[in-house]
Amino acid sequence: MFERTKNLKLSVIKQMELRASKFPDVISLAQGVPSFDTPECIKRRVELALRDGVVAKYSLSPGLPELRELIEVKLAEENMFYDFEKEILVTAGSIEGITATILAITNPGDEIIIPEPTYTSYREVITLAGCVPVFVSLNEEKGWTLELEKYEAAITPKTKAIFYCNPNNPTGTVYSKEQLLELAKLAEKHNLYLISDEVYKDFLLEEDRRIFSLAELPELRKRVIRLFSFSKSYAMTGWRIGYLHSDESVVKEILKVHDSLVTCAPVISQYAAMGALEMADKDVAYFNRQYLKRRDLICARLDKLKNIFSYVKPTSSYYVFPKIIKDNMKFDSYDCPDSLSWGFALYLLEKAQVAVVPGVAFGPNGEGHVRFSFGRSEKDINRAMDRIEKLFKFT
Repeated sequence: MFERTKNLKLSVIKQMELRASKFPDVISLAQGVPSFDTPECIKRRVELALRDGVVAKYSLSPGLPELRELIEVKLAEENMFYDFEKEILVTAGSIEGITATILAITNPGDEIIIPEPTYTSYREVITLAGCVPVFVSLNEEKGWTLELEKYEAAITPKTKAIFYCNPNNPTGTVYSKEQLLELAKLAEKHNLYLISDEVYKDFLLEEDRRIFSLAELPELRKRVIRLFSFSKSYAMTGWRIGYLHSDESVVKEILKVHDSLVTCAPVISQYAAMGALEMADKDVAYFNRQYLKRRDLICARLDKLKNIFSYVKPTSSYYVFPKIIKDNMKFDSYDCPDSLSWGFALYLLEKAQVAVVPGVAFGPNGEGHVRFSFGRSEKDINRAMDRIEKLFKFT
């Protein structure tokens, strides 16, 4: 009984949020939820759809044709050219798209390589599909970069795909074009899929920075499956809407799984996504400016705790992933003798009522770190860091 789920675990991020909910005055820098409300232009687009009476019925399983057309146009602006009728699939958030993709392209026992640390739910989806996650560590000393020789060494006859998040969650760093092109060479050599989760692509915190996607290369279109969610860029986490795209030959197989999982993405949310693509560019630019300010704020606060943390300055998303300096810790393990990051996160929660995510949630190479989200308001960031400073007597 429950054989399929016996090896699954509730996301550590959700575990921390559940623990934090028991503290009435908690400040959470754990879950990656934007502090902003969904932009008004998106709400107005939904209100219009409600008045027109067009949200109460299923859409086509791939999604509303007019939404997929908008996505095709947006992709073309980013040098990616995919046919809305056959190569774009609207999903119930990116995690549903990820689940449908992995179920479609793998068989039980296949291996999927994951650069890590990386988003915690990837491992659970891979496990649910009966596959094996193979972690390959990023190089923290070089800014959390890919080291291609490690990936070559990790490939076996059972390897089916390399699955990465770019920009990276939790490190807040971006893989360079050169690194990704080398990864693509490996995929071609060993006939692997490349699954690229680009949910944070709109939050780049350095001037003139642009994310490069392997989905821009026509010769890779049968190999690359690219995913995006409206959750972060447009402050729409509760709407559960995203999309994926790839070559027609790949998408038609993913569509079969998507249809069996959800029939179609929520139609009201599809109209919200249309509003986002039609009218919300200025809102995304505003969010990005605010995240830049918050990045600088939280880094300045971490600099005051340099005896407790070291960190790589994030250049994207709204996360920072500091390393705990073990020699200065003055707390017990909180029943986590095998995980410094879990013990530290529980210590902050119980002693300061500040919730963060233990780094081990993001893979073995994340151990000894914690993830802070600066997607929260400046007020919450300052209040949380005030409490941490007070806890460690840095006031």
